[in-house]
Amino acid sequence: MAKLKITETVLRDAHQSLLATRMSMDDMKPILSTMDKIGFYSAECWGGATFDSCIRFLNEDPWERLRTLRKEMPNTKLQMLFRGQNMLGYRHYADDLVEYFVQKSIANGIDIIRIFDALNDIRNLETAIKAANKEKGHAQVAISYTLGEVFTHQYYMDYARRIEEAGADSICIKDMAALLTPYEAETLVRDIKSVVSIPVQLHTHYTSGLACMCILKAVEAGVDAVDTAMSPLALGTSHAPTESIVATFQGTEYDTGLDLVKLNEVRDYFMGLRKKYIDSGLLDPSMLATNTNALLYQVPGGMLSNLLSQLKQAGKADQLEEVLKEVPRVRKDSGYPPLVTPTSQIVGTQAVFNIIMGERYKTVTKEFKGMVKGEYGRTPVEIDPEFRKMILKGEEPIDCRPADLLEPEFEVMKKEAAEWTEQEEDILTYAMFPKVAPKFFEQRRNKKYGVDGAHSDAENKVHPV
Repeated sequence: MAKLKITETVLRDAHQSLLATRMSMDDMKPILSTMDKIGFYSAECWGGATFDSCIRFLNEDPWERLRTLRKEMPNTKLQMLFRGQNMLGYRHYADDLVEYFVQKSIANGIDIIRIFDALNDIRNLETAIKAANKEKGHAQVAISYTLGEVFTHQYYMDYARRIEEAGADSICIKDMAALLTPYEAETLVRDIKSVVSIPVQLHTHYTSGLACMCILKAVEAGVDAVDTAMSPLALGTSHAPTESIVATFQGTEYDTGLDLVKLNEVRDYFMGLRKKYIDSGLLDPSMLATNTNALLYQVPGGMLSNLLSQLKQAGKADQLEEVLKEVPRVRKDSGYPPLVTPTSQIVGTQAVFNIIMGERYKTVTKEFKGMVKGEYGRTPVEIDPEFRKMILKGEEPIDCRPADLLEPEFEVMKKEAAEWTEQEEDILTYAMFPKVAPKFFEQRRNKKYGVDGAHSDAENKVHPV
């Protein structure tokens, strides 16, 4: 057994999970060269909601952030999270933009691109995989892990095979809702490893309190790498603590080879930051608590709080139990989408409407209709044609890959962004966030010419992933 590889998430997913992706480059920079000497397999430091947060709240150029990370961490593989055909935005983009984004990410310093799709529709990943292969980057494809009668080990094994055939260099089991339990992690890893020859990594959150045990059982089953977070920004909705996992396997056949004394130096630095974030109100200590609701209701913790808040706004908080019973019914009707962003919000909101209106599908949200229509891709199970007809009310369903309906966009975006463009990458920033990017570009220009324009945190709230 080769030593266990550790992907450190403190520079991206840990602060995205605990403090709405607000860690700035100024906070990261002093510790980067120390982290670079640790020997992590990779540092997950870009992608996800970092891009949005950089330009919306931190007044930072995300591309400059990546170049700084690359310069300060020359010995560590840099890793990002990428939503397939959605890139880092909230809609599907044309293939030419996806290819250009992958090319620019790798050119600016990314080594490993973790690519996923909310519906596990392989067609939404193929362009990004091919682009990463072409640029000699490492294409890691993530399986969105979820529960439900159709999500058997056979389903995950079949998907893993398709991922390998599509050209992925490795596979990640992405348990963002902390639904995995230790023995399930063990058997799932073993089953997936039995049908593919590429490495398998585990990404699980601490929300339900089981992450460390899931990692232990997955490692014993042969998982090749795991995601962890430095302890000051671990636990709660974040990840298992890096130091604890390193200590767990010390002196065993799975020894990570990482030094706890060196890790302690990194820990001390982030403890200082943690105190600063708590004092400023960015980090709510209640986010560090364990929440087992995901295990009780089989819905992600964030989805549960969304449902409750929607019901409170409608003055129907007493109907939560009914809504929770309606969620699996709506999910079944709509082809069993995994409950991850954005499908968890789409299914949850429709379930709330079904209950508070007193009649199922009397009101259908635009997003639910879009998902049933096929705008997000193919659902894991085919939707009943009669149900589809009822929801679409005469509109034609989309059965092809949604991006096949999109015209090339790069030249259009290039033209639209022309007045702001100082580097080629700005075209991509604009393409993903056309409403927010111009404000950011203007501030960048003002800063360059000595005009001060502070970015307001009260503007549009960042969308978590």
